This record gives sequence, structure tokens and C-alpha cells, in this order.
Amino acid sequence: MSKKSLVLLVVTALTLSLAFAVSMSVAAADKGPAEITLNPDGTKPVLFPHAKHQEKNACGTCHHYLKDQVKTPCDDGTPQEDFKKCTECHNDTMANEKLRTWKDIGHGLCKDCHTKMKEQGAPQKCNDCHSIKK
Repeated sequence: MSKKSLVLLVVTALTLSLAFAVSMSVAAADKGPAEITLNPDGTKPVLFPHAKHQEKNACGTCHHYLKDQVKTPCDDGTPQEDFKKCTECHNDTMANEKLRTWKDIGHGLCKDCHTKMKEQGAPQKCNDCHSIKK
């Protein structure tokens, strides 16, 4: 093998390794979409600024899973593929009526946090969040 071929082979291998490492770090940093439309088919959808909330909160502030029947923040190191789908618990059969639907969960979790964050400018009125039109 010539020196030129060997150098080309090494450069190609390094380039591919670097590309793979970058793609893996980007995938690991992916924490979902920047914006999410909540209740998109309902009468009062909400354009939720997911990325803005991630700047101020850990994922486990809102997202959790059950571990040995205990609500556990999702950022405890458990691989995401081990989580159940939210709707496996949050559905019409759930005993706590305030946690059955996305509306109930959102109003409970979001409104509670926004009340606590009022001084920092968190929206307080219904139309502050429910402002997008269908």
C-alpha cells in the first residue's frame, strides 16, 4: 500500500469517526421539539414553547415515570426506552380525575407553576397560553 493510500485511509477513518461522534452527541442532546402544539384538535390549542421551558427547568420538573409505584423524575438516569407511554396510566381508568387528561394535567401542572412564577413574568391569564387559532 502506498503512503498516499495509507494517509487517505487514515483521514477517511478519522473523518467518519468524527462524524459519528458528532451525530451521537447531537442525538443525545435532542430533548424534543422546540415548540409543541398541545390540544391541537381541541377548541383552545396551546403553542407550548418547550425549548424555553427547558432553559429554566430540568426535564423531571414535568416528565416522570413510575419506578416501584413511586413517581420518579425522568432525568434520574433511567433510559428513556424503559419508560411506559404516558397514556398507560393517564387515562379514563385513573383514580385521580385531575390526572386523566392532558387538559387536566396541563391545567394542574402549568397553572400551578405559572402562579409560583408570576413575579418572573409567567403568563397568568387563559388567553396568554390559549392564544393560537385553529
